[in-house]
Amino acid sequence: MKYRPLYLAISLLVIGAGAFSALRWGFKIGIDFTGGSVLEYRLPDGQTRVIKSGPLDEAGRVKTKSDLEKSVGGPVAEVRFENVGPTIGPELVKKTFYALLISTSAILLWVAYQFKNIKFGISATLATIHDSLVLLGSFSLLGHFFGAEIDFLFVTAMLTILSFSVHDTIVVFDRIRESRKKGISDSNMYSLANNALSQTMTRSLNNSFTIIFMLVALILMGGETVKWFSVALLIGTISGTYSSPFVAVSILVTWDELQKKFKKH
Repeated sequence: MKYRPLYLAISLLVIGAGAFSALRWGFKIGIDFTGGSVLEYRLPDGQTRVIKSGPLDEAGRVKTKSDLEKSVGGPVAEVRFENVGPTIGPELVKKTFYALLISTSAILLWVAYQFKNIKFGISATLATIHDSLVLLGSFSLLGHFFGAEIDFLFVTAMLTILSFSVHDTIVVFDRIRESRKKGISDSNMYSLANNALSQTMTRSLNNSFTIIFMLVALILMGGETVKWFSVALLIGTISGTYSSPFVAVSILVTWDELQKKFKKH
């Protein structure tokens, strides 16, 4: 906890870079939201390439294939061509936002109730918001530089990493609660937090690394269809592993210290 200003500064730097990217370049929205055409080709070397674009007619389909053959320097075989409508409409997006708001509020209240202190609930909730902002900002940057899209799989990945982040945070908070139950004084949240992190850090890292190894394998060998979904999960896993000890607990300790200072004055 001695270095918590550094941890929070790192988080602000990462979120700030993502916010700049989102405001400057926005997001590359997938056809799940906009509708369009999906074309899949087999290249001369045996690999496949998926191209997504706005709705194409027959002439656009032929031109896309011709342009690809020129870029790869050989004939390509069309494996799949689909014109699809948007599967995620504005109404569904709005309902998803409301569902996230309700679930986040429920998590805040439930954690606060279980730990008998609203500070725990708000700290855990801010850590989950941190992870959401990191993932969104990262995909704005990845979309601008590498073509990563925001699609239905991205939404699935975001919901998944939020639950992962909250779970890891609660493990640390539970160690703090156990220390209190054992009669250890709770007058010094700084020491309680350091002890809790020391006891849970190895477990958290081991758990996260098993997930990270699997996701790296999927990114390298899983193909184009699941590549960015795996990247989103990887970013979320790393961010969630970081935010539980270094954001949620840092906020909790800082809040506790500020509250004591105000009480003294």
